[in-house]
Amino acid sequence: MSSLKENRKFTEENASNKRPKLEPQTSLKEKYMLSGIKESDVGITEYITKDETGFTGILKHRYTDFLVNEIDTDGNVIYLENVGFEPKKRPPREANPCKKQDVTPCTIKLSEEHRIKLESYFGEEDVKKLLALLVTGDNLVSQRTFDDKEQRTKIHKLLREAFYGKLETITSENNRFKIALLTKGSRRSKADSVIVEHSLGKPTEFLHVTMLKENKETMEVASTLSRLLKIPMKWISYAGTKDRRGVTVQRLSLEKMRVERVSHLNKVLRGVKLGSFAYATQPLKLGQLNGNSFLITIKDVKYSGVLEKILEKRLQTLDSSGFINYFGMQRFGTFSVPTHIVGIQLLQSNWKGAVELLLSEQELVMQDSIESRKIWKQTHDASLALKTMPSKCNAEYAILKKLSNERKKDGNYTSGSYFNAIMQIPRNLRIMYGHAYQSFIWNSVASKRIELFGLNVVEGDLVLLTQDETDEDLKHQANDQFSDDNDEGETEDIKKSEYVRAKVVTKHEIESKKYSVFDVVLPTPGFDVIYPSNEILRQVYIDLMAKDGLDPFLMSRRVREFSYAGTYRHLLGTVNGLEYYVRHYSDNNESLVRTDLELLKLSGTLNQAEGTHPLLESKRIVEDKPGDKIAIIIKMQLDVASYATMALRELMRTETSRRGDTHEEE
Repeated sequence: MSSLKENRKFTEENASNKRPKLEPQTSLKEKYMLSGIKESDVGITEYITKDETGFTGILKHRYTDFLVNEIDTDGNVIYLENVGFEPKKRPPREANPCKKQDVTPCTIKLSEEHRIKLESYFGEEDVKKLLALLVTGDNLVSQRTFDDKEQRTKIHKLLREAFYGKLETITSENNRFKIALLTKGSRRSKADSVIVEHSLGKPTEFLHVTMLKENKETMEVASTLSRLLKIPMKWISYAGTKDRRGVTVQRLSLEKMRVERVSHLNKVLRGVKLGSFAYATQPLKLGQLNGNSFLITIKDVKYSGVLEKILEKRLQTLDSSGFINYFGMQRFGTFSVPTHIVGIQLLQSNWKGAVELLLSEQELVMQDSIESRKIWKQTHDASLALKTMPSKCNAEYAILKKLSNERKKDGNYTSGSYFNAIMQIPRNLRIMYGHAYQSFIWNSVASKRIELFGLNVVEGDLVLLTQDETDEDLKHQANDQFSDDNDEGETEDIKKSEYVRAKVVTKHEIESKKYSVFDVVLPTPGFDVIYPSNEILRQVYIDLMAKDGLDPFLMSRRVREFSYAGTYRHLLGTVNGLEYYVRHYSDNNESLVRTDLELLKLSGTLNQAEGTHPLLESKRIVEDKPGDKIAIIIKMQLDVASYATMALRELMRTETSRRGDTHEEE
């Protein structure tokens, strides 16, 4: 077994401590500016078999051609089985001195009991200001802070009772109360006017919900929910992100939300439906799923020979041999400048270089941002460029907004200013660039591994440790950190489930056929992984990263978010539940499959929120009919983090493209 200590020894003997900072190469940017990147640019070059018989077709002509349903940790496919509750008007409150939804200042006589309680929390001065804001309409920020969550909940309730629900109260980041007069535009005014009847029980800390989204990214919808519900993004969590181009169904969890408020959003959301609500005591966490179920329509299929024979042969190979588990093209972005190129600059701590790449003029870019990019190139005036940069360009908008408040030195922004701007990018995007670079390296090494050794297990390959082996390995590592007389059980505190470890395959294990190629893993570069002991593969890591001024054995950084531990990824992906259907049609705009929402409408149970309503799966795929075009519909299930397009690439033996026809599952 190769330990971390042995791996570090190799690092000290062979790794260079010099990490040169490279500016973005003009030729590198120009390389991708017009055509974008190809598979070979991100290390995708090999196939499982040498048989080149395949077929071509159009993938994701319409977003409804790509249906994705999450699979939960119990192995159940998540479907949208209802769309919430029908709201009813709430009866008017009694004894309210101010009219319902009155948005003008009014006077409320505070009871002595309420006054005493409020003064005990806020103090006499703030209570006077509370009463005054009913007349002035001003806002109030409490002088005192309230760090205890239960106490804050009591105060929110007290304020509603004392002022008859006429105040809107929220807690700031530093746990002070922000209090204002409730208006028609405030977050509670509409939600409070409706009620829903349900049997979900007493509200708990988290509300879980099934979300169906059409042609939208998961983070995009989360941002919309955050804005409409007026809650922090961190209160919204999910098990996995789903790409834009498709109709996807997954579970979300919302913190401190009642079903009444969330269900009401179905009236205003576009391209999104929420349903199957349930209160829970824990949030969802990234990776808390077993995979994804796909239903993919490939249109305008062209082939040479007998289609059924080609399909049977290709599907049999995919089913038995799997596919190279590449990170798909969508991992590397949809703009001209690939995300892994930005990742190089961040790993080099070249903050200016990263900013220049993100704000650069590009051929493949969101059209609304072209003018802003042009202004930035000509003037480097962040305030001016910000005026035309759409806020939906999250990274670019965040950078320009921060730079517009930074001072220049000798006419230029400092490195510190560029760093501050980078750190304003939403965290999930910030770390994505480095992950994309790790993915590029993994793809390249995987291609070399298949090219050299095919599907054979060879000495020096890596496999994951079993749970028992992992526990034993952790104990040995922990014992090395303590003196001989310190043996009172500190190792028992290690959280075993958080560790994934690998070991080198020995010659004896190969001869005994203990492992198959499906057990082989490769690491993404990081400070907490071991690398294959096969010198050729190890050198691929070193040589590739050296071209970018980086070192696979030096992946720690002063900025924690750009220090990457690395992960292990199986060399081959496997496919489950593989089925196919052939359909004839005439127009590429025709829908040949039905979404969950369409099946709900077909069944007549769209607005029946109580209980579950199994979808009419027999109606999922439309009946065949005469037509001069052929479509192939593929149904399959993939493990977490596998890309459906990489499985389809193996099936079709054709290049996948970034331009709207790829899909990412993370």
